[in-house]
Amino acid sequence: MKDNLVPESNIVIRLENLTKSFDGEQVLNGVSLDIHDNEFVTLLGPSGCGKTTTLRIIGGFETPDSGNVYFDGALINDLPPYKRHINTVFQKYALFPHLNVFENIAFGLRIRKEKENVIRDSVKEMLALVNLKGFERRRVSTLSGGQQQRVAIARALINKPRVLLLDEPLGALDLKLRKDMQNELKNIQSKTGITFIYVTHDQEEALSMSDTVVVMENGKIQQIGTPTDIYNEPQNAFVADFIGESNIVDGIMLSDYKAKFSGHVFDCLDCGFEKNEPVDVVVRPEDVDVVSVEKGMLSGVVTSVTFKGVHWEIIVDIGGFKWMIQTTDYVGKDERIGLYIEPDAIHIMKKSEFSDKFGDYSSFSDELELLSEVTEEE
Repeated sequence: MKDNLVPESNIVIRLENLTKSFDGEQVLNGVSLDIHDNEFVTLLGPSGCGKTTTLRIIGGFETPDSGNVYFDGALINDLPPYKRHINTVFQKYALFPHLNVFENIAFGLRIRKEKENVIRDSVKEMLALVNLKGFERRRVSTLSGGQQQRVAIARALINKPRVLLLDEPLGALDLKLRKDMQNELKNIQSKTGITFIYVTHDQEEALSMSDTVVVMENGKIQQIGTPTDIYNEPQNAFVADFIGESNIVDGIMLSDYKAKFSGHVFDCLDCGFEKNEPVDVVVRPEDVDVVSVEKGMLSGVVTSVTFKGVHWEIIVDIGGFKWMIQTTDYVGKDERIGLYIEPDAIHIMKKSEFSDKFGDYSSFSDELELLSEVTEEE
């Protein structure tokens, strides 16, 4: 078999040890990833983490400095975008303002010189798929942001690509429309069976839409997993902090299923660590029960209380470390409370380059107080 082939059933795209630098600054540092047929994959991370560069390399808009990109097992590093069976939907939809909805969607088929009846039937199919029946003759300038996005998606899908790349396509939409379009995109992906590779910095978006989430930071993949795995079993402090809210404290793994942190020994469900190994301990705010001081495993003083609609978000000072707790029971500021934590609410992680950088909500409280002071001065 030829060296430029990577035979794998069900793997449509393989990234192998990609690196990329711009102006001497490394943006990707050894990115390797398998993307499967009919999979909704989201590249998730903050600005500058390398997610958009990875997407652009897959699309052929950038060339890696080193490493390989395979499509259906064939090496495609030097293949231009128009020869890849991949289409892209950008945040700026780049619709043609002088063409109506029908002609925008039909554009790719006209370039291929398809017969008129094929174009007509295909556009009709796409309009139904993106819920725009009856919009054929509308000018795109008269459409809402969500409708324009659907036209852009239909235009990208009409050529029936194997893979659709989506670069933060919901970023320009308001919150309600963005949530509606999240459902639409997932439904479209399910109906078409096309592999979607989606880039976003929005954690909720990634968790609600994806089959697989790829968390990136510092040009590297930090974790790959299902939304449930990423949320419940983060592999390091960065992932735990970036996906939702997390209390991340220093701890010691005394033995299998026994961890010590915040001055107390807790039962947990983790094992396989060295005896007395220093670790990071993650406890999600919603997994802590507020109890009386006498019944609490830990106790602390409430320094901040914020109403969030379905729960109260409170900051609790425990030995100088500020914990965030989400509870439906109201507690007052300056009140001393107890905290009870079940074994399955405790997640143990190995120490990493991100240790001691996240998980203490001291800055959260200080920022609230600072904002209050500024408002009063104004």
